[in-house]
Amino acid sequence: MARTHQLHVLAALDRAKTRRYHLLAAAIAGTGFFAGAYNLYAVSLVNSLLSRVYFADSAVGPPDAAAAASLNASMYCGTLVGHLFFGWLGDTIGRRRAYGLALALVAACSAASGLSFGHTAKAVVATLCFFRFWLGVGAGGGYPLSAAIMAEYASKRKRGSFLAAVHATQGVAIVACNAVVLVVSAVVPRDADYVWRVILMTGAVPAAVAFYLRTKLPETARYTALVAEDTKSAAADMSRVLCAAIQEQEPSGVSVGGIDDDKWGLFSVRFMRSHGLHLLATSSAWFLLDLTYYSQSILQKDLLSKLGWVSASPAVANTTMDAVEEVSRLARAQALIALCGAIPGYVVSVFLIDVVGRRRLQVAGFMAMTVSMLALATLYEHWASHDVAGFMALYNVAYFFANAGPNTTTFVAPAELFPARLRCTCHGIAAAAGRAGAVLGSFGFYTRKGAAGENAAGIGARNELFVLAGTNFLGMLMTLFVPETSGASLEVISKEVVYEAVDIAGYN
Repeated sequence: MARTHQLHVLAALDRAKTRRYHLLAAAIAGTGFFAGAYNLYAVSLVNSLLSRVYFADSAVGPPDAAAAASLNASMYCGTLVGHLFFGWLGDTIGRRRAYGLALALVAACSAASGLSFGHTAKAVVATLCFFRFWLGVGAGGGYPLSAAIMAEYASKRKRGSFLAAVHATQGVAIVACNAVVLVVSAVVPRDADYVWRVILMTGAVPAAVAFYLRTKLPETARYTALVAEDTKSAAADMSRVLCAAIQEQEPSGVSVGGIDDDKWGLFSVRFMRSHGLHLLATSSAWFLLDLTYYSQSILQKDLLSKLGWVSASPAVANTTMDAVEEVSRLARAQALIALCGAIPGYVVSVFLIDVVGRRRLQVAGFMAMTVSMLALATLYEHWASHDVAGFMALYNVAYFFANAGPNTTTFVAPAELFPARLRCTCHGIAAAAGRAGAVLGSFGFYTRKGAAGENAAGIGARNELFVLAGTNFLGMLMTLFVPETSGASLEVISKEVVYEAVDIAGYN
């Protein structure tokens, strides 16, 4: 059963040429996503500093193992909770209000992280874990909310590029975080305790900027019209944003389809029939992608130590370089990897996603990653012993295709496939599945090292590469169940509204 709604505003948004409000929406979503990515990535850099400042006298095993595991676990748990909670909240109270709460949480906890207090090392780490958990909740909320805001403001022709551009700020955040480390290390070269605090507190700045910018745009028209069911306010808001006259009343002779009156929910039979496979496919692909993406950090550390860019073990580090020098060298190395592999991949995704299509780009990315991992695994002994630079080059090829393909498209697809009233919730579920893959990738292949740096447990780097090749192949198969969404209206994709394009008075 359907009822008629006057949804000219949706047609106007779908047909709009790129305007100032598109750029503003991208700035709001992108800055918030940048803040979350910066803070999530920063922990990997400050772990070594925390180890050297507070656990340098530890006599059992790697001094940073317990602290690093605790910090990573608190961040991952918080992020997973944030994906789910703020996804639900975005569909309940609106994208704009929920996004404000998420950004405020990120800004407050970023600043508080640098002020972590206590008289003992355990107390400092405990308070830091507390603040990083809640920061993770806010940063996790940024995924579904930034994706929904950008998707619901963008035109159907350029929606993929704008979503990919928002996601690309993740790569910019990695480079920016490394740049902050290099600058702070140069300014305060001998005080590691100040260095890690400044690095973490800097993450509050982009979150605060995004919190302010969000006041410049109203709630998305799709939420206001389709979820809040206030088409009059949606038309008024978008008339102001589009600088065009959008009438609430339907002009004669124009057919605008209805909205389904049956408010079926996430756990309904209707949802499972219409979107159950989509949710399974997007969640599975994101899980498999993050399983590969985050487990590569273990390989990356081994590669960097073999190239001599960072220390091979904590024991060696304590005698060869101070903590600030070590984190500075790590920042330079990871910035180089990001600039060679991640950033070009993100740029390619922005330009190709609306041309090639989401599904083709994701399939090609998973396929290239599978081949790269197989090549690295098959000749691992040769690469590791005789051609580490060649290993790094091929590793960057896989990194490039990951960011040009599935790392971007797994973020885009859930923002387009589901009805407006469930869009954030479903995106949050898919993102949470990805976070579960990140946990498994980070800890499932974990190799404990002794004091001399020898392997004491784990499946080994070569076997890990074979597993990751199989994981990428499964990701490619799951992608086949994700429908192509390029160039179509969100309401047509989700089967929520079927309408014809309409001419808007005073708008072109």
